[in-house]
Order: sequence, then structure tokens, then C-alpha cells
Amino acid sequence: MDHGVMTGELTRTPRRWWMLALGLFATLCANVFINGVAFLIPTLHTDRGLDLARAGLVSAMPAFGMVLTLIAWGYIVDRLGERLVLSLGSGLTAVAALAAALSQSLVAVSVFLLLGGMAAASSNSASGRLVVGWFEPRQRGLAMGIRQTAQPLGVGLGALVIPRLAENHGAGMALMFPAGVCAAAAVICAVGVQDPPRPPRAEAPPEQLANPYRGSSTLVRIHVVSVLLVVPQCVVWTFTLVWLMTANGWTAGSAGALVTVAQVLGALGRVGAGVWSDRVGSRLRPIRVIAAAAAAAMLALALTDAADWSWSVVAMLVASVVTVSDNGLAFTAIAERAGPFWSGRALGAQNTSQLLTAGLTPPIFGALIGAAGFPVAFAVCALFPVLAIPLVPTETRSAAPQSAEPQSGGP
Repeated sequence: MDHGVMTGELTRTPRRWWMLALGLFATLCANVFINGVAFLIPTLHTDRGLDLARAGLVSAMPAFGMVLTLIAWGYIVDRLGERLVLSLGSGLTAVAALAAALSQSLVAVSVFLLLGGMAAASSNSASGRLVVGWFEPRQRGLAMGIRQTAQPLGVGLGALVIPRLAENHGAGMALMFPAGVCAAAAVICAVGVQDPPRPPRAEAPPEQLANPYRGSSTLVRIHVVSVLLVVPQCVVWTFTLVWLMTANGWTAGSAGALVTVAQVLGALGRVGAGVWSDRVGSRLRPIRVIAAAAAAAMLALALTDAADWSWSVVAMLVASVVTVSDNGLAFTAIAERAGPFWSGRALGAQNTSQLLTAGLTPPIFGALIGAAGFPVAFAVCALFPVLAIPLVPTETRSAAPQSAEPQSGGP
């Protein structure tokens, strides 16, 4: 075996796992901010007198902000690379979170949450490209599954810390926590991230530069499926805490601890789904199975909650795992099909559609819960994955995972 090849492979292997760790950390910190605001809903509801619809609207401000900039950040990462985008975006998120924490007006808080979401959008496309660029297809499902644990782990960390800070010290002090972790992410990414190898645009083959949306509906169908599947996911992580506290009588600490457990289990579910996709040679066939399981889980949650059974908490845990398991698969499929010169924008479009849905879901379902109760809302959520099942693109084994980024140093 050529000694230079072996040396290149050995030096590349630890680097790619380190890059995965950095991308995971940056995205986790961004999600503490993006999704952690939802854990202020009980405080906004009790201390400031907001109903669930208005409190849900405030918690959705980061998601609305992300919608405005995801494609723009994707374009920047396509042109300038992952390191710059991850470090700059994390730093701006920290500044916005700090400003929100120091603001007294609810309008000002909402504006800074919106601006923070605009900055936090940077991590989604950049960290996904970082992972896809450093890993080959046979390990990419596992690697992206690990990277996608950033969302549930970020939500879990936020659930563990933010409700207690808000309950004891107010919403402003609670927002200091995401400001701190995002500032740490900015420094670490600036020092440690290395952009993956890819050829200059002038040397790239025409098929890598071509618009992947032309001549095929696959990417659009994946976007639509992801939108439908994000609705139950968003409802579960937005309203679980307030459901446990108001409908089941749990304390903020115990409810936050259960949400953290649910998010850790959800993270493991994403890793398992990634490994599954590597084994079967497909990202899309597992999504179809997960969609069916999500519909069943939400229906079981609705029925057990309507019957006032204690098993409803178990059903909520199951739903928390199942409804998030598809995200890494869809993300990987988008990046692989878009290629190294379009994946930033394609991932931006993927996240824009999902985050727009995530921004609209809390106020809409908050109003539905207020009018009809939690069981009806959970039952309505079960309809969305049912609609997604026939829209999942069909895929043969030979058409599944293709190399989205050129690799260097391999045999």
C-alpha cells in the first residue's frame, strides 16, 4: 500500500470526527437559543398574563428569523466556507440573545429574538455541509445522524436549565444562558473548524454546477415531506412542558427533566435512523416508515390523553423520539443530491420550509389547544405524517447515497 495514501487517510480520519464534534456543538448551542425560548412560555403565561397563542408567537420569533436568512446563509457558505459562517453566526446569535435578556419591553425582546434567529440560521446549512464534506457515503448517515442530535440535545439542555432560571430569576436571566453558550461556540468554531476539501468552481464538472431542481421533483418532494413531518415534532417540543405542568400538575423542574430525557432519547433515535439508512443504502425508504410510526404515536398520545390515562406520558416520550427521527435522513438526502456547489442553498431551502412551518405551528396550535384542548390538537397532528407517506420519493438501492463532496486522502 502506498505510504502517502495511508498517511493521508490516517490524518484525515481523526480530523473528520473532530469536525463533526465542532459542527454538532455549534448547532447544539444555536438550538438552545432557537428552541429554548419555548420554555419561557409558562413564565410568559403566568407572570405576564399572555395566553398560549401570544406566548407561542413570542417563542416562534427565532424560527421566523431563521426563515428570513437560511437561504442567504446557504449562499454565503457555498461561496465562503463553513468556518466563517459558523463562527460569525454563533457570535451574532450570542449578541442578540444578550440584548433580548437585557430588554424590558416585550416588543423589544421579540425583535431581538427575531434577529437572533436570523443569525442562528447560519449553523444549519454550514454544519450540515461540514459533515457531508468530511464523510464518505457509507458513513454519512451515521455522521449526519450524530450531527442531527444537536437539535434534541439543544432542546434538552434548554429544558434542563431555562425553565428553572425563568421560574426563579425571570425571563431575562434565562436568556443569558443561550447567550453564553453561543458565545462559546463562536470562539471554538473560529479556532477549530476547517473547511472540507472541494475543487475550485472553475475545475468542477458541469453536472456539479447545474441546478439540481431542474428536471427532477425529488428535492421538492423531500422538502414537502419534511414540512408535513415537522408539524407534530414542533407541537411536541413546544407544548410538552406546558402540557405536563398545566394538564398533569408537574413542577417546572420535574417537567424540564422529563423533556430533557425525551430529547436525549430523540437524539439516539436520529443516530439509529442514520445507521439504518447506511445499512439499507437508502435515506428515503426509512422516512416512509418513520412517517407511519409518527402518525401512530400522535394518535396514541391523543387517545391516552383524552382518556386521562397515566400512559399518556409514555406516549409523549415515544412521540418525542419518533417525530424527530426523520430529520437527519432528509437533511442527508438533500445534501447528497444537491452536490458541493448547491448543497448550501438546498439545505437553506429545506430549513426555510421547515422553520416557516415551525414558526406558524406554535400560535396556530396554541389557539387550537385553548379552544379544543390538548387531545384534539394531538389528533390533528397525526394527520400530517399520514399525508406525507405517499409523497416520499421512491428510491432504489443503486440510486441511494451518492458522494456529495470530493474526498481527499482516501485510497
